Amino acid sequence: MMKYQISRDTSSPAYLQLYRQLREDIVRGIYPYGSKLPSKRMIAEELGLSTVTVEHAFGLLDDEGYIQPRERSGYYVIFRTDDGFTASPEEAPGKDVWRSHTGRKPPAVPAEFPFSVLTKAMRRVISDRGEAILDRSPNLGMPELRGAISRYLNRSRGITADVSQIVIGSGSEYLYGLIVELLGRGRIYGIESPSYKKIEQVYRACDVQIEKLPLGSDGIESGALRESRADILHLSPYRSFPSGVTASASKRHEYIRWAARNGRYLVEDDFESEFSVLTKPEETLFALSQDDNVIYMNTFSQTVSPSLRAGYMVLPRGLASEFADKLGFYACTVPTYLQYVLAELLESGDFERHINRVRRQKREAAKKEISFSAETS
Repeated sequence: MMKYQISRDTSSPAYLQLYRQLREDIVRGIYPYGSKLPSKRMIAEELGLSTVTVEHAFGLLDDEGYIQPRERSGYYVIFRTDDGFTASPEEAPGKDVWRSHTGRKPPAVPAEFPFSVLTKAMRRVISDRGEAILDRSPNLGMPELRGAISRYLNRSRGITADVSQIVIGSGSEYLYGLIVELLGRGRIYGIESPSYKKIEQVYRACDVQIEKLPLGSDGIESGALRESRADILHLSPYRSFPSGVTASASKRHEYIRWAARNGRYLVEDDFESEFSVLTKPEETLFALSQDDNVIYMNTFSQTVSPSLRAGYMVLPRGLASEFADKLGFYACTVPTYLQYVLAELLESGDFERHINRVRRQKREAAKKEISFSAETS
């Protein structure tokens, strides 16, 4: 008899409940690497679910790199906890559906935010807020925007964070500098190699010691991570630029284990993750970690417009009060009006409708690419 329980008295869909319980057992080693999961039919019969529901849960685990199907055999666990292991391409094909099937990058899909929707939001803010758009923003950012971000992250990324943990700033580079001032210049900052060049440029401009850690097929190489002297690790687990490397599920948990030692922190740069083609967005390190040592960062430059120069970071609870005491005197660098506009887009649903529209288009493009590849192979 299976131990899993599916509650009908919750807003969480049955497939997500099953997915979370299976994922927990995989991470805990109840289903170790190489083991076979119970069949979809068996799980469905014992839990009173449809096989489609179970299949959906398995699909999420497959997408995120916990399991892998084998033709006419079933689903097998590919998640590992031994940090010296580097998955083969067959075991860790990456998160991009088209790349794992075609070996190529995805076809381009325009992701521009609809100008008409943006201008309507701007007019609504002017009409509703009036002269309040001229008021000075609190130093951490407008509570309306920080609250909207908090609710958005909770429902879309599984991140639970109070508004006091959220800091608004004019883009990633500005926030990188604040992180150095918060965590200190006496620490060693590890970065992916290769990585987005401005990450290294900002850290060097802040006069801190950096350590470049080479990327493998699914994230920073385990050997380099073990030998690293870094105290802070700056990561882009969704898709590192310019390499395009995506951290596997095993690698994400390896990062969390690395950071569990005293005084270490992860800086999770989650740029562009909203446009994942997966039916469920990628797991964030912030949501996975239980140690209150992940700083989550993102911007609106890709999802709305780079001209807005607006980004945010979510601090661990233990750092939020320290930030307020140490750096709370810094004025917010994003105009009040733009913060109100972003809050309006988030609260009205316009932001998520745009994200979902682009993701659907990307999935359709991926399916066509996979179909074309199969026909020509």
